[in-house]
Amino acid sequence: MAVFTDQSRIYTLSLSVVNRHVQGFTHYLFAVRRLSAGDMLISTQPGQIECRLASKSDLSALVALEQQSFDEDQISRRQFLHLLTRANAAVLIAEQDGQLLGDVVVLFNRATSTARLYSIAVSKAARRMGVGQILVEAAETNAWDHGRAWIRLEVRKDNTASIKLFEGLGYRRFGQYLDYYEDHADAWRYEKTLAPDFVAQPVRVPYYRQSLEFTCGPAALIMAMQALDPTLVPSRKLELRLWREATTIFMTAGHGGCGPYGLALAAARRGFDVAVYVSETSIHLIDSVRSDEKKEVMTLVQEDMEEQLAELKVPIHEQAPDVDELREHFNAGAIPIALISSWQIYESRVPHWVVISGFDDHFVYLNDPYVDVELGETEIDSINIPISIDTFHHIARYGRRGLRAIVLIKQAPGQ
Repeated sequence: MAVFTDQSRIYTLSLSVVNRHVQGFTHYLFAVRRLSAGDMLISTQPGQIECRLASKSDLSALVALEQQSFDEDQISRRQFLHLLTRANAAVLIAEQDGQLLGDVVVLFNRATSTARLYSIAVSKAARRMGVGQILVEAAETNAWDHGRAWIRLEVRKDNTASIKLFEGLGYRRFGQYLDYYEDHADAWRYEKTLAPDFVAQPVRVPYYRQSLEFTCGPAALIMAMQALDPTLVPSRKLELRLWREATTIFMTAGHGGCGPYGLALAAARRGFDVAVYVSETSIHLIDSVRSDEKKEVMTLVQEDMEEQLAELKVPIHEQAPDVDELREHFNAGAIPIALISSWQIYESRVPHWVVISGFDDHFVYLNDPYVDVELGETEIDSINIPISIDTFHHIARYGRRGLRAIVLIKQAPGQ
């Protein structure tokens, strides 16, 4: 049985997607059973460890356990109350004969169905009883009940007990974060699929985080180009240079963003083989502005870009490829950049660019250059995000006319 030490707080996340049609998965907790629709998880005999959803009546006990378990970065009483009553979250507790042994906090962020197992705490009296394993398995079951099929986590490299626990439960190490914690300790990154027929995808596309609200397109382009050319050095200077080259859009307020033709031109000028796929060739995203003057500017800019693309022999296909076609291109070495609607993800009515980083039979995987810091997200929340194929079809469009746009980037022949 794994030992859960005082350093047992684990920050994890489930970069998973709502996919309520996946069948064939049954997950039972160690020494516990499901009572009713994920509402309560309890043991079958007196004296065994019970695991259930916490309620407001558990608030004082949760705060006391938090203060006992951690010297810093404690979840406050107010934060626990928010988690229990208002947040899109689940707080699960393990108890024995009414005595609180531990808790686990699971957050469900974004419409992309990101779930984050935010914290685990185990009382000193309950160490070496397997409470940590029970809580992790309860979190996995709760995540599955919420339609999540993947779970990811970060753990301190020196937290050997927790590493042993997660590896024993089938988590796969796939990366690291240097200087991640407040005391500058490094973290390992782990992931696990909750459905046995899913296969973990290798991370083929490196990650670059956008530094400004309006530079998702250039940040996505940097990721795609670096995936094809590892010698490319990402930088904010390059990000802004690409933005200046690719900007075509006036938004209702603030700076402009980038359309598919601008991003394609920026990649083609750097020697990449590029193809553009759009569902329409009219002026893209013009519905995002009201000013006639701005609409005239957008029209002139797009017409100029069309001429430049023609000179560079960049094809424009007036039909967006479906997922099967995108997968064929990806498997042949291309990196697709996709335009999506950010409403379901961030509740913001702006166009947003992401990089497709992989496929399997259930998911399209995305690298999202945006990190929602206000929701407590880190870069791990935005890397290789699994989106169900049905959900991807729904979000991979923007505006009232449902513009679908893909910029496909490949190495030039002979490179």
